[in-house]
Amino acid sequence: MNGIALSVSRGIVRVTGTALGPYQTAVVRIGFSATWLLFLLRELPHRNELYGPDGPWGHDLAEQLIADNGAFTALMWSDGRTWFEIVYALAVLGSVLLLLGWRTRTVSVLFMVGVLSLQNRSVFMGDGGDNVLHLMSIYLVLTRCGRVWSLDARRARRTAAARARGERVVDRVGPVLWCASGFALLTVTLAGGLGGDRFVPALLWAVWVSLGLWWAVGRGAEGGQPRILLDVVTNIVHNGALVVIMAEACLIYATAGWYKIQGSRWQDGTAVYYPLHLDYFSPWPALSDALAGNGTMVMLITYGTVAVQVAFPFTLFNRRVKNVLLAVMMTEHAVIAVTLGLPFFSLAMIAADAVFLPTSFLGRLGGWAARVRGRPSGRWPTVAPAGSGEGRATVVPGPRARKGDGTRAGAAGERDTEHPPVGFRA
Repeated sequence: MNGIALSVSRGIVRVTGTALGPYQTAVVRIGFSATWLLFLLRELPHRNELYGPDGPWGHDLAEQLIADNGAFTALMWSDGRTWFEIVYALAVLGSVLLLLGWRTRTVSVLFMVGVLSLQNRSVFMGDGGDNVLHLMSIYLVLTRCGRVWSLDARRARRTAAARARGERVVDRVGPVLWCASGFALLTVTLAGGLGGDRFVPALLWAVWVSLGLWWAVGRGAEGGQPRILLDVVTNIVHNGALVVIMAEACLIYATAGWYKIQGSRWQDGTAVYYPLHLDYFSPWPALSDALAGNGTMVMLITYGTVAVQVAFPFTLFNRRVKNVLLAVMMTEHAVIAVTLGLPFFSLAMIAADAVFLPTSFLGRLGGWAARVRGRPSGRWPTVAPAGSGEGRATVVPGPRARKGDGTRAGAAGERDTEHPPVGFRA
């Protein structure tokens, strides 16, 4: 009984005291922002037909649908071409900044607004990948996705180094950005531009207030009770959102697999054959014909797809099997991107799958990227402390303690950055 209580207490301390999966959430952030950015740039010549004034789904039809479902979109504030171009440009800007990890707490909100505004404007223009992107853009707002591999993390390291030298560091961009976003949010709210959707306005105001609290508390003494409370709340929200992202990915594969089982074409092993003969899904006709002409390959791919999708949620209990199936699914989506001409759907699914990538692999990937950039390798990217706010300093990594020297790894307040964190085993 005491062992169970001890395990529960350790779990509570871990969930409340640590923002888990910093590398996984960073990969998800990079993956979805890159997917949305590439889509916006690819459809730049056709943007007016897809989401703008020249589209078949006109402004009046969109107004009727949104009045019925209460969805949020900034494109309903005006039907002019100029306003549409501004929203589209802000969506591109939000994707670029989130990809780079600049002020991720604020930019993630801009990214979400851009995704919701365009997709809710013309709901019939998307596919399954757009639905995943739609949901993940909301979840990313709740995560601390800029603690590694971001401009925020680099700024935090530089701030920590400056403070270690006794220099005074003042963040002027954060307060200005907070005031500007607050003014815009207040103006839109008073003008009734948030519409009938209650979730999005509540989320926008909650994020804005939380950023203000972070700045106010950050001016006080480190380790105070308000700061500890904000750390706990932020970590719980982050970890909860991370669990939701994982559950969402498992739900997608589980439902897709079980629905496939009920289809006669999937049961007789011929389901993959038919899409390969559709002109819309044949960007490389010769490749599609060669694949469709091999009956054994079609049968193996059909049955293999169902087996992998149904089995994947259960493999989370075994890391080695999970990693194998994860590689298989990512390879499958890459093949779908080339064979069926669905690159953005495949990128969105690969980005969702990335939340399950093992930390050790991501560490090696980060080391390889550091060597490509000419930076010293062999050390893990610095992870900002669980309680660090946007633009706050991280801890300067200290030397790793030698085995048997009787000391702890690093001096007080330092972290061992030579080895990956072993607590999060995705």
